[in-house]
Amino acid sequence: MVNEDILKGKWKQIKGEAQRKWGKLTDDDLDEINGNREVFLGKIQENYGVAEEQAETMLEEFEREQAS
Repeated sequence: MVNEDILKGKWKQIKGEAQRKWGKLTDDDLDEINGNREVFLGKIQENYGVAEEQAETMLEEFEREQAS
């Protein structure tokens, strides 16, 4: 799994993947996230209207995809 340090360190590379996966995230959202996992979770919840647990599951799946 991608931990927060890796998420922050690789954010520029995986930002495009995040936007492809979550098309509702704006460029401003992605700039605000800037590799911060908690902010990322909040933006998924806000933009997709999902509970924290579901956002966590979605983000974990994304992290697994990025780690492989």
